[in-house]
Amino acid sequence: MRGIVLACGNSQSPMITDGDRFEVRRVAERPGKAEVDAVLADSGDKRLVVHGTDADLNAVVLRLLRTERLADVPIGYVPADPRSEVARLWDLPTDPGRALDLALSGDPDRVPLVRDDVGGVLVGLGSLGPVRGVGYGDDTVVLRGQASRLEVTPDPERGLGLVVHVIHKRLFGRKVISTPARAFQLGCLPVQVNFDGIAHPRPMGKWTWYRHTEDLRLVRGL
Repeated sequence: MRGIVLACGNSQSPMITDGDRFEVRRVAERPGKAEVDAVLADSGDKRLVVHGTDADLNAVVLRLLRTERLADVPIGYVPADPRSEVARLWDLPTDPGRALDLALSGDPDRVPLVRDDVGGVLVGLGSLGPVRGVGYGDDTVVLRGQASRLEVTPDPERGLGLVVHVIHKRLFGRKVISTPARAFQLGCLPVQVNFDGIAHPRPMGKWTWYRHTEDLRLVRGL
């Protein structure tokens, strides 16, 4: 299948150049509305592939959401960082050659897309902490008091939508309590929130992540 590869920021690989199967568009890191929408406008039936970081993928997926293109645009991912949380979560290759081949020829799989209540999305890992407050996973209290860290990911089992991990550090090791849910709501003392490697610009005293009504068509080759 023909594709358009968005090479984000300084993401470069000698094998990712214009070829028979794809064309390369070089864009800024975390590309914005003007760059992504211009590609979407003339993409036709071409597959969209992001070569960059989890933050770059986040930015492109946000534009798919806001332009209502989630249903008709499969998206492949070639991680620039082998420590990509998205690659770990969805078992994607991090070798550029294997990742590009999968992104162009693999089948898209519907995976949960998580949103927040300030207009953003989460495609890999969201985290905050240390935190003190009260948090709910749907109707279940997952936190009352203090935790060393909270982590939220889309549900890799594609169940309710997301999984909340409450982490308590101990003298030896740590204790992790995981809760699947459709939504996670937190009220707390102001805390820094991070999502897909992006730091929210200010500490937040409340935060919500929830499953979007429409899934992301992520190319996984399953």
